[in-house]
Amino acid sequence: MVVPTLKPNRTQSLQPQTYIWLCVCDLNSSGQMTDLLYTEKDLVTSLKDYIKAEENKLEQIKQWADKLDSLTLTATQDPEGFLGHPVNAFKLMKRLNTEWGNLESLVLRDTTDGFISNLTIQRQYFPTDEDQTGAAKALLRLQDTYRLDANTISTGNLPGVKHKSHMTVEDCYELGKIAYTDVDYYHTELWMAQALKQLDEGEESTLDKVTVLDYLSYAIYQQGDLERALEYTKRLLELDPEHQRANGNLKYFQFQLEKQKKAEEDETGTQKERGKRETTEKKKKKPKSVSGHQIPERKKYEMLCRGEGIKLTPRRQSRLFCRYYNNNRNPRLLLAPIKQQDEWDRPYIVRYLDIISDKEIERIKHLAKPRLRRATVHDPQTGKLTTAQYRVSKSAWLTGYDDPMIETINQRIEDLTGLEMDTAEELQVANYGVGGQYEPHFDFGRKDEPDAFKELGTGNRIATWLFYMSDVAAGGATVFPDVGAAVWPQKGTAVFWYNLFASGEGDYSTRHAACPVLVGNKWVSNKWIHERGQEWRRPCGLNETE
Repeated sequence: MVVPTLKPNRTQSLQPQTYIWLCVCDLNSSGQMTDLLYTEKDLVTSLKDYIKAEENKLEQIKQWADKLDSLTLTATQDPEGFLGHPVNAFKLMKRLNTEWGNLESLVLRDTTDGFISNLTIQRQYFPTDEDQTGAAKALLRLQDTYRLDANTISTGNLPGVKHKSHMTVEDCYELGKIAYTDVDYYHTELWMAQALKQLDEGEESTLDKVTVLDYLSYAIYQQGDLERALEYTKRLLELDPEHQRANGNLKYFQFQLEKQKKAEEDETGTQKERGKRETTEKKKKKPKSVSGHQIPERKKYEMLCRGEGIKLTPRRQSRLFCRYYNNNRNPRLLLAPIKQQDEWDRPYIVRYLDIISDKEIERIKHLAKPRLRRATVHDPQTGKLTTAQYRVSKSAWLTGYDDPMIETINQRIEDLTGLEMDTAEELQVANYGVGGQYEPHFDFGRKDEPDAFKELGTGNRIATWLFYMSDVAAGGATVFPDVGAAVWPQKGTAVFWYNLFASGEGDYSTRHAACPVLVGNKWVSNKWIHERGQEWRRPCGLNETE
């Protein structure tokens, strides 16, 4: 019997084995191994990129530390002088509120727990968004009051500066954005235009022109200048043709301009149809006299702050004198009379020179600094103290219990004025920093404010005594808008005036204001003297305005 030999089907039998072998062979092939090498190389490249990123991060932190080390070294040598420059104060707020936060985010990617922990602890003392906005608004306030253009502020070319500071594109943009948020398109335009100018001049910045032009064109449009808004929109689209909002604005501005042009043409045609009768009638009308035009108080106040509009004529000035004053042979002043000079005639304002020493000033500031709080004003409705936007400063109150020197100063004021100090308010110390001001106000309570000082029980404020405890490089004058008077800070001096006539009636010409500090740091202290206790020291007058 012959058993047939089965010939294997090589194709069928070898297929699975060959398949398994091919898989193993491909995993160990030179081609596949090369791919794996490139994969590993890519991983190494990614690792190096990570290391480089970490090194860049550390380099950024090192550069930031070096820059701040140099800046703080300069600043701490003369803190008040440095912060007296409004741009330095603004940039300090911006650094602490924004840039240190960015640095924190950068460092958080690392394991620098010690620094982060310290930064987190210190952060509670950092300025808030509100503080940064306040510093920005102070710059805008200074810009308006002293009629400064954006470029002057940005380049730091302010009068009397010790520490010149340049604003970056980002700084200008930040000011513009804050104005924009406040729907203040006038200042938005000024500062976005300055940011654009600096970009055009080649300043390096993380901001691009498209972003700035977007804000700038819209701010100009909101002020009604369609042609310029269209011009800047076209410039934006040259840089970014796909900008969706700009493309929409382009069509809208063109449509509005066409509509405006058509309306003007229609108006011109209508006027021609009316004939000459209306024109003749207009010619017959006499122009209104502007001689009696009243300048708004705000404008008068700002003019006086700039040293304009002072109404002291040469004839009136010739009646102002200086003298050695001993207040009717006061025993404490007899051997050492005080230098006194007339500052103004109506109301009568006098200045006392060398009336407070540098040592006393430093002691007062030392006592006041830990107590400084946002300054308050009397609310005429409630009779209580409250903060107000028109008074931007910080103040503290000092008594003789805080230091015997305060009692000595109170006695000095009494000797010179002849007025009782026991019923006067405590010595108020105020610090006006960047943009610090106190807008026009009265020190005394008016007839429509019968409860202004009711809680004190000492009557109305009869007089004001004001020490100047620092010189101010620029700005910071005390001005009286109603009479066109300006009194400039002079360290070591004091000014004095009566708020009430001898009859007890208020002298409305004493309405005054503290101008914004442009450059420098203004320290003052004042004593508000009240009616009670003055009955025999300043007898009532028979005439209401005597």
